[in-house]
Amino acid sequence: MPRLSEVIAALDALWPPASAEDWDAVGTVCGDPDQEISRVLFAVDPVQEIVDEAVKLDADLLVTHHPLYLRGTTTVAASNFKGRVVHTLIKNDIALHVAHTNADRADPGVSDALAGALDLRVVRPLVPDPTDADGRRGLGRVCELDHPLTVREFAARAAERLPATAQGIRVAGDPEALVRTVAVSGGSGDSLFADVRAAGVDAFLTADLRHHPASEARAHSPLALLDAAHWATEWPWCELAAAQLDEISDRHGWDLRVHVSKTVTDPWNSHSPSPGAPN
Repeated sequence: MPRLSEVIAALDALWPPASAEDWDAVGTVCGDPDQEISRVLFAVDPVQEIVDEAVKLDADLLVTHHPLYLRGTTTVAASNFKGRVVHTLIKNDIALHVAHTNADRADPGVSDALAGALDLRVVRPLVPDPTDADGRRGLGRVCELDHPLTVREFAARAAERLPATAQGIRVAGDPEALVRTVAVSGGSGDSLFADVRAAGVDAFLTADLRHHPASEARAHSPLALLDAAHWATEWPWCELAAAQLDEISDRHGWDLRVHVSKTVTDPWNSHSPSPGAPN
């Protein structure tokens, strides 16, 4: 069995910590570098229900996309929910490792997994990483459909292919407009509208679209907007990441058992449509 330090070195090669945004908090949160690793769980959120799942699974390592302490802390006391997460992990000898914006920028990364879930062909990054001479890394992806779909049909595909959430897919734009090219960005994407307009795509699928940026984007152009749940746009990366670690394990003869959590940790859990609202 590999040690934690060996597994982390392999994960850092996939998602170099140096490529994360300056404000981000990636890397190993807790864990003994000399600990032997046999079972790994991937998930989006390092919340208590995921940690409890890791305990039941007898996992040695939990890898999440979202950081536990994005803005730092002065305490890990179990009197708050993040402290309880840390206490549960350490008491059960479970390491926690985070790959956030470094996984967003990677090749393949979070948006590649999102594009794959939607059966889109990736053409290039939406915001290329200037340090990548090959032009494959960066934020978001510009994609093509295998055949044109209406906005309504593409939204239905997204609702079917992405994990089910209370929100589903919100749409802004002409439902019958044709979509041939799409920009996708896993997670919050409304800071990328200028790049999306410059890409000249027919639609943009992301999450967490706010009123004013979305309204202004629609005023700029007939760009169709598809707003999915944040968790749902990033969960496909867990399957991609697990497959990457499986391949590394096979190559090194580690015999790791790699799992993906299917627990829905999207915070919204129900939806009541307004009477008479458009479908």
